[in-house]
Amino acid sequence: MNEIETLAALVRDSRGVAHKADIAAVVTVLDIGGGDAVPVGDDTAMIPDGDGYLLFAIEGFVEDFVTADPWFAGYCGVMVNVSDVMAMGGRPIAVVDAMWSRSAAHAGPLLAGLREAARRYGVPVVGGHSNLRADAGQLAVAILGRATRPVTSFGARPGDVLLVATDLRGRFRDPFPWWDASTSAEPEDLRACMGIMPDLAERGLLTAAKDVSMAGVVGTAIMLAEASAVGCTIDLDRLPRPEAQPMERWLTAFPSFGFVMTARGQHAAAVIAAFHQRGVSCAIAGHIDDNRRVSISQGIDSAVVWDLAQPLTGCSRPVAPHAAAAFTTETEHA
Repeated sequence: MNEIETLAALVRDSRGVAHKADIAAVVTVLDIGGGDAVPVGDDTAMIPDGDGYLLFAIEGFVEDFVTADPWFAGYCGVMVNVSDVMAMGGRPIAVVDAMWSRSAAHAGPLLAGLREAARRYGVPVVGGHSNLRADAGQLAVAILGRATRPVTSFGARPGDVLLVATDLRGRFRDPFPWWDASTSAEPEDLRACMGIMPDLAERGLLTAAKDVSMAGVVGTAIMLAEASAVGCTIDLDRLPRPEAQPMERWLTAFPSFGFVMTARGQHAAAVIAAFHQRGVSCAIAGHIDDNRRVSISQGIDSAVVWDLAQPLTGCSRPVAPHAAAAFTTETEHA
């Protein structure tokens, strides 16, 4: 097995991608999205509301994350939900949380992280559920947002370019795969970056988008390609990446600010400029085709990471790809 095939296997066999495969079973049991032209599997649900859409999402966090880094788990409760709303071209309104812990003392770091992220992003915690007599710590956080011209995962078309944006001004929270470019940033910078995606959406510059999840940038591209019923090739040499970080670690990393997007070629320069104006790295990292496979390339070598003849999440382009979603299922940070 050569180096590019090793990297493809690393992504394909990663914990983040494996947990995304769990979505298919849940969608099947709940019988959602079947035959009703309603997209299921986007970053948030879209609920028509007046001249726009309410965006509704929830994130749950696995127990080992909450145990290992409770402050950051609480912080991520806001941060990752904000990213979900941004990925849809929306602006967040507020969050609620459901938290279980063994005691008030054990819950302290988690709640402090949640409060700090709410302050820094300017997104209030307006309610929730608490239990201080549980056997172990667990957390789920839901968010409400709004979009006037949302972007979904279902709009990528053959001929589009694939763009990746990542804030590289951070560090890994060793030994974990979490690239943290948020906790050291100034709150005003975080809030300014929150406007990039909705501005691009309202200008009609994107055809599809997803925020980079624990599946990593390539795993996230697989989910976007599956949703849009397309294929793509990602050039690893063009992927925004911290210079000091090896490729094998970066491909399975969760960045605190990262998006996989598609656009028509004539709009790519404007998309890249919007991120660069805020100090965020962005580049054309690949292209969209119709072969229903997600591949990576480096130099003259390439390898297929996922053939979508085998579904990953089971969430693919519906009959009417721009219909509003009544429900969405995600397992970010699983």
